[in-house]
Amino acid sequence: MMITNIINFMRTIIDIPDVQVKVLNQLSKKKKVSRAEIVRQALTNYITEYTSTKKSYKESFGIWKDKKLDSIEYQRQLRNEWK
Repeated sequence: MMITNIINFMRTIIDIPDVQVKVLNQLSKKKKVSRAEIVRQALTNYITEYTSTKKSYKESFGIWKDKKLDSIEYQRQLRNEWK
């Protein structure tokens, strides 16, 4: 039995400024890949970074909620360390 990976693509139209199109063309020639592939890679990188940042934010949100500490007093203590 042969198993193949099938990837579905959505074709879309986007507006890109001329300056970015020029850079995209240069990258395409330099890397020897299509412009579409460069856009896919850039989108993958953006989504990966965004989800990673969002995950970190969610993990750290509320981390101090159980601390029995006055926030203003804490700031003063930290600033006194700088003196």
